[in-house]
Parts: sequence; C-alpha cells; structure tokens
Amino acid sequence: MAGYPARAPARAARRRTAHAAATAAHYAGLGALAIVTAFPFLWLLATSLRATGSVFGFPPVLIPRPATLANFAGVWQTMPIGRFALNTVYITGMGIALTLLTSALAGYPLARMRFPGRDVIFYAIVGSLMLPQHVGLILNFVTMMRLHLVDTYAAVYLPGVASVFGIFLLRQAYLVIPQEIEDAAHIDGAGELRLWAQVMLPLVAPALATLAIVEFTAYWNSFLWPLIVLKSPDRYPLAVGLLYLSGLFAHNTRYIAAGAVLMTLPVIVVFVALQRYFLRGITLGAVK
Repeated sequence: MAGYPARAPARAARRRTAHAAATAAHYAGLGALAIVTAFPFLWLLATSLRATGSVFGFPPVLIPRPATLANFAGVWQTMPIGRFALNTVYITGMGIALTLLTSALAGYPLARMRFPGRDVIFYAIVGSLMLPQHVGLILNFVTMMRLHLVDTYAAVYLPGVASVFGIFLLRQAYLVIPQEIEDAAHIDGAGELRLWAQVMLPLVAPALATLAIVEFTAYWNSFLWPLIVLKSPDRYPLAVGLLYLSGLFAHNTRYIAAGAVLMTLPVIVVFVALQRYFLRGITLGAVK
C-alpha cells in the first residue's frame, strides 16, 4: 500500500495525456472535414477572382494574384443575371411563404387535435418520404399542364409547397409544447384558429426558421423542375440561367465560376444569419 500514493499522480497524468490526445485528434478530424467541405467553394471563389493563369493547375492556387472583379462585371454585362436573380427571389419567396403556411397548418392538427385516423394519416405522409423525388415529375407536369400553368412562376413553386419534411418538423415542434399552455388559452376563450396563430406559432418559431432555411436552399438551387416546366428564358431562375451561361462561355471557366459564386453567396449569408435558429429548430423535437 505504500506505493499507491506514488502511482496515483502517474495515473492522473496518463489520463490527462490521453484526454489531451483525444481532444487534439477530435479537433484535427473536424479541421480536416472543414477543409474538405470548404475547398470547392474556396477554389470556385479563387477562380472567379483570377485574371490570368491556369485554372486547373496542381496544386490549386487559392489566393489569386492579381485578384480582379472583371469576371463578375463581365457576367453581369453579358448575361441577364439581374433578371435571373429577380426570378429566383420571387420563386423562392413565394415557395417559402406557402410552404411555411401549409406545413404549420397541417402539422398542428396532427400534433394537437384528436380525430379518427390521425396517426394513419401521419404515417402515410411520412411514408411518402421513401419515394424518390423524381417519381412525381411526370404527374406534376401533367397537373401543371391541365391547370394551364406551364411556363409560369407558379408552376415552379406550387408542387413543392406541401412539404413532407416540413409537416413532420412542425408536428414534432408542436408536440413539445406543454398541454397547460393550450388549456390556459382555451380557458381564456381562444378558439383553435386563434390558439394556433397567437400561441402556437410563436412557440415554434425556431422550427419555422429551420424549415425556411431548408426550403430556401431547395428553391434557390432548384434546377431540374424549372428546366422542365419553364419554356421562356426570361423566366429562368439562376440555376437554370447558369446552364445557359455555361453554354455561351464553355471555354471561359472564370465567368462560369463568377456566376456560381453569385448564386452561392446568398445561401451562405442566409444560413449564417439564421444558423442559431436552425440549430434550435433541429433539436426542438429531440426531447419531449
């Protein structure tokens, strides 16, 4: 027993060393993951700012010398990027607003009301997530054609306003609200519509912000469906317009990179501005 006090500090030192090594390995792995994730955008940004030199050289040069904004100016002057951006803003804004409204309305009764077949309806909605996204392309196109909406902005955002993910996310957010709050609102004479609008919606604001970020990314980057349903180039969103840009400047990679950066920056700005709501909304229904 005499040697035990002498061995205790050694064990503690080894534990501290092991903990420090594990922490260093953890941060090294996160740093490597961050570099791999950010590298494509950094390369794209460097290419868009490059005036001369090889674009596909190895190792890649991420700090262009000299840097120039001439590629951005060239894209803006040659292509109707402003028109494409306005189209994208309108489509994205309408899509987000309608998706938030329908998801908030559909998720509320599935979480807070009791009626026959409620769980069956919810499981059927969630089960549709297993279907591939492109299964409904033909059906949606035929529907838009029958409604005479082909080649209109509405045809781009209407098929996506009933978001299964949005309904699921909002239902989970409603479920964690204490029943006492709902009972107090009913005692004060609030009806279901007033209860939903004035009590429930403010309490699920983080989930709404999360859904807004997800839908913003989806609508802003939407490419295949607008390409199918839109026929007039002046109605193209940015994603489809950049394909047109790539066709004109097939040998000018710097112009293509500049256009891609112009399209990507708003997504980064929106996420950075709302990331705290995004994290809160993702974990809102994790613990009940």
